[in-house]
Amino acid sequence: MTAAMTSHAKILLLIGVLCAPLTAWGITLDAAKQQGQVGEQANGYLGSVTGAANAEVRALVKDVNAKRRAKYQQIATKNGISMADVEALAGQKALDRTAAGNYIKPATGGWRKK
Repeated sequence: MTAAMTSHAKILLLIGVLCAPLTAWGITLDAAKQQGQVGEQANGYLGSVTGAANAEVRALVKDVNAKRRAKYQQIATKNGISMADVEALAGQKALDRTAAGNYIKPATGGWRKK
C-alpha cells in the first residue's frame, strides 16, 4: 500500500467515526434520522429536512456539524489537503452509508428518501 493510499484510508476511517451515533439535547442522531427530521448532505454536513425543525433538532444539527467541521479541519491540516476535499469525501461516504428510508440531499437535488 502506498503512502497516499494509507493516508486516504486513514481519512476514510476518521470520517467513518464521525458517522457514529451521537446524543445531544436528548435526541440521538439515529432517532432524528429515522424520524425524517435530519439527513446527510453531499457537503459532509447534517441538515434539517424541514425548514421548521424544533429547537432540539436545530441544536442537534448545530452540535454535530460543529464537531464535524472541527474534525474535517484536523484531517485537512494533517494530510495537507483542502477542507473542501475532506468535506466532499465525508459527504459522499455519509450518503453511501445512509440507511434505506432515511433522507439524503445529493449535490444535484433536494431532500429525498434513500
